[in-house]
Parts: sequence; C-alpha cells; structure tokens
Amino acid sequence: MQNKKKLSIPRLMLVCLVVVAVGASYFYRDNIVVVSKIEKTKKTEKTAVESSPWFAAYVDATLTPQYEFEKVDGNVVLGFITAENKNSAVPSWGGAYSLDQASEDLDMDRRIARLRQKGGEVIVSFGGLSNSELGITTTDVGKMKNAYAKVVKRYDLNTIDVDLEQEGLTNMHAAKLRGEALAKLQQERKKDKKDLAIWVTLPVTPQGLTEDGTDAVTALLKAGVDLAGVNIMTMNYGESRNSALSMADNSINALKKTHRQLRIIYQKQGVNLSDKALWRKLGATPMIGQNDIQGEVFSLEDAAKLNKFAVDNGLGRLSMWSANRDRKSSENSVGIQSVSNFYSGVRQNNQEFATILKENMNGSVSGDAKRTTKSDVTNVDLNKPDDPKTSPYEIWSESTTYLKGTRVVWRHNVYRAKWWTKGDAPDAPILDENTIPWELVGPVLPGEKPLPIVSLPKGTYQEWEEGQVYNGGDRVMFNGIPYEAKWWNKDENPEKPLANDDAEPWKQLTQDEIKKVLKEINK
Repeated sequence: MQNKKKLSIPRLMLVCLVVVAVGASYFYRDNIVVVSKIEKTKKTEKTAVESSPWFAAYVDATLTPQYEFEKVDGNVVLGFITAENKNSAVPSWGGAYSLDQASEDLDMDRRIARLRQKGGEVIVSFGGLSNSELGITTTDVGKMKNAYAKVVKRYDLNTIDVDLEQEGLTNMHAAKLRGEALAKLQQERKKDKKDLAIWVTLPVTPQGLTEDGTDAVTALLKAGVDLAGVNIMTMNYGESRNSALSMADNSINALKKTHRQLRIIYQKQGVNLSDKALWRKLGATPMIGQNDIQGEVFSLEDAAKLNKFAVDNGLGRLSMWSANRDRKSSENSVGIQSVSNFYSGVRQNNQEFATILKENMNGSVSGDAKRTTKSDVTNVDLNKPDDPKTSPYEIWSESTTYLKGTRVVWRHNVYRAKWWTKGDAPDAPILDENTIPWELVGPVLPGEKPLPIVSLPKGTYQEWEEGQVYNGGDRVMFNGIPYEAKWWNKDENPEKPLANDDAEPWKQLTQDEIKKVLKEINK
C-alpha cells in the first residue's frame, strides 16, 4: 500500500467545532460532544465492555485528485505518514507535505474534524510501501517517539496503524528501536489516562506470515508494546496463491495460518491466549478488485465470503485498499489490465465493497482501543494432564513412533501426523508449519471417550514371506498388522518402517485405511 502524488489547494483556516448539549452534557471524543465526569465514566465502562470488531477503509490521502474521505459513511485509515526525507525524523504525509502543509493544502485537519462530526472515526497509518518509514530514518529512540507522538497529538488519535513493508519490514535493528519508541509513547499515554491502540500491518501469504513478519511482531512485543493486533494484507499473493481457490479462500487460509503463528509468538512472550482472543487480535485488508498481480481479482463475492468468516470467527477488524478505488464502474473501468488508483476494475456501485465488508463489523474504534492484552488460558489449563478415559486417541508419547495419518491427543487437542515422526511434540512452538510433522485437527470435545482400535481379520491379506517378491501397492499381514508395499522389494521385513518410514519399502495401514477395508469387506 502506497502514497501517490502531491495536491495543492487554497489555504483554509481550521474551524473548531464544539457541540454543547443542554442539561447533563458530556464529552465523547470522536463525536465531538462535551459530557459530565460521572456520565463519561459510565460511557467509558460501557464502551469497554461492549467493544466489538470494526471496519475502516484505507484512504490514499495524498492521491491526486483529492479523495473526499470526509464524505465516507464510516471510519477511515488515512495513509501514509512517513519521514520528511531519508535523513529526517520529522513526520510528513507521504514525504510531500508537512503536517502544517497538509492542513493548508489538503485541509486535512478540517476534513478529519468533519468526518468525526458525522460519527466516523480516524486511524492514521505510518509507513506503507513507498517513502521512508519513521523507524528507519533515525536511531534516536527519543526523536522517533516524538515523531509518532506529534502525529497522535495533532490528530487526537486513539488508534494508529504501522504498515511495515520493504526496509521497514526487513531492518531488524530499526524494528527494535521502533518497538522501544512505540512502547514509550504508549506508556506515556497510559500515564496521562489516554488510550493508544497500535496495530501492525504486514504482508502475508496463504501459508501465513513470512519470517520477517513474525520477527516484526516479536520485536514489538519484546519492546513492551501492547499490540491491539496484526492486520494482514490479504492481496498480491503471486506464486504462493493456490490458483484452484478463490481470493477469499486464499485469504481465509492466510488468516488461519497467521492465527497459529500468533499463538506461538505470544506463548514465547509468556502470554497464553485462547482461540477467541487470538482471532480478536487479527485483521485483514484485501485489495479490492484487480490486484497488482494479473489474475488476482478480489470480487464482491470474495468480499462477502471474507466478511462472513470475519464475523463468524470474531476478527478484530476488516479494512480494504482502498476507498479511493471503491467507485461505481464506468464502461472503461471494468476489466482493465493495469491497476487503477480510482477504480477497482470490476463491475460495482459506489462504496459497494465497503458496504459488504463492514456488515456486522460496526464496533467503535475508540471503544476497542481500551482493550489490553491478558492471558486468558492459564498454565494450569495448558499443563493439565490428558485423561486417557476422555481422549478419543492415544496420548502422544515422546518415545513412540507415529506413522503418517496417525491421530494422537496432546494437551486436550487432536493432532494428525503429516509424516513419520518420533520425539516431535505436536504443539512445538515452531512458526514455519511446513517443518513440523503434526497438524492440529481440533480440540477434544466434551463427553468424548477412547475410540476402539480396529484391526483386520486373519486372512484378509496373505502373510508376508521371506524370499517373496512384492510390487508397489501389494498388501500383506505381519504379526496381525496390515502393510502396503510402497515399491518393489524382496526380503524386507515390514516392521522395519517403524525405524524410518521414509527409507523403507513398507507402510503400515492407518486406522482410517483399515476402516475403509472393513467397510468394503462387509458390503
């Protein structure tokens, strides 16, 4: 996601709008309303309790011609704040406007006030694809913190978004300093009894966050930042995309994989979160319509499917890139080969993507900013021994060899072996799912009992014989256990796969395969 061109318009004076209510009036920030201290306390407590997921469309704020975000029905994420230049810690809008210039040339302050007056809320995004993110232009943590703080104070923000791409994502030294700066700012705000929710926005594949992405999240947490959540850019997948699946399905897979990674990242920091809490810490931002990569088109149907998944699972937020592109189609705007900054490239009506994506995502951004991160799964829960009497499968053991397809129970969850394994804990905190031999199937359900182990009756297959030649696909019995040849072999004892499944010519039939054979026998 990136900034575009500079726009200059006549200078206007900033108007301060104050709405005074009759009687017990009160101040509620985003609606620009003044309230009594007692009513403010009640409102705050209610908002914290009733906080729910929200939608906000990204707006390319410096794009020419100017997009009238103040007329949007809802919340916006304004992008992007970057450093004034590569050697500066001074914040600017896209490296093109200082904050004062943006007020004069873009009427930024007034338009933000107008959006709030209408009931919308504003998040400001730092970084993006182009220009220099504040975290990489200085090594002075104090200057960096002050740069972030200047923007937060100027626009009276309770929620910010840090969009890490390019060097902003890969520079780990900058990541450490950025984390320290943001943590200091968050702590200062808390001391002043002001909220500051910090979201980090990262590129993703359908297989989850890249190593740079997981490192970026870890750096923020290690520095002491209380992350509101991780917003993944569900777009521009390239070769990582499963072309047999829709863009929505690829995006849902990306969310599921990131959910797993986020659990591990927090566990390593000593915070144990439930599935529900982790989903709340995730957001998704698709690029509506034609993506930058040809063949990747996020349709209105994809938007509806992603929204349903978000609502069903309780995602913390949904966004989109961008409101600038969410316009009614013209004859020349549909099916265009190059990506337009002003049209989605698909047939649609004005704000149709936003309407679909924000359905049932009507939470308050300011209310949600009051959330703090706390373990909601105790160590006692995690370490409570699995009970063989209530476990559908055998409980995982470090000394047991497991074949591909074998199911086990471990810490109240069911796992399935992806390949031959021994000694690898199913819940090992490994971020790259491709390197671990287990996949999580789901939790052990209330009331479950051990499933009976099934076996094949004697004579189902011939007994293995020494000196006999066997071809791939041949099945035999050995000590009452059925095996299948993976390739031509002779004088190879079938029990040898228990030593190393990959290098041996036999594989033991799984319980699922045995059940299938029994079903065929009993037809």
